[in-house]
Amino acid sequence: MASRHLGRVIALQVLYQCAQRKQDTIQDICEPYIDTLDFDDTTKAWGKELSFAIHNELSDVDSAIENYAIDWSIERMNPVDLSILRIAFYELMHTDLSPNIILNEAIELSKKFASDESPKFINGILGKYVEKDVHRNHT
Repeated sequence: MASRHLGRVIALQVLYQCAQRKQDTIQDICEPYIDTLDFDDTTKAWGKELSFAIHNELSDVDSAIENYAIDWSIERMNPVDLSILRIAFYELMHTDLSPNIILNEAIELSKKFASDESPKFINGILGKYVEKDVHRNHT
């Protein structure tokens, strides 16, 4: 569904701004940013919901990312890559959505918004998580 994809784009941009503007709260960033967007209300509402949900689970999500990002700390990661990983890990950990859909969305976001090396980097980290944790929990 296109509104789900665009909701992830909103979440990516909100999470990126939160990472860059550390002195501001997610409330300071999210509402004013979303109000500027020319998306339908359903898409904006889902993007906001996703942004807040990820932000509320940030400690667990970041811990999982660091467990699978061998030799990479959160602080060393490109903020766009980190924001994409946060969305994907949140969805893998807290939704019933198919891991294949989540990985495909993360790769598509990285192709559109991140560096040329990002899709491989993101796929590698997410692939390790899916292989070790998601598949183990579903067998």
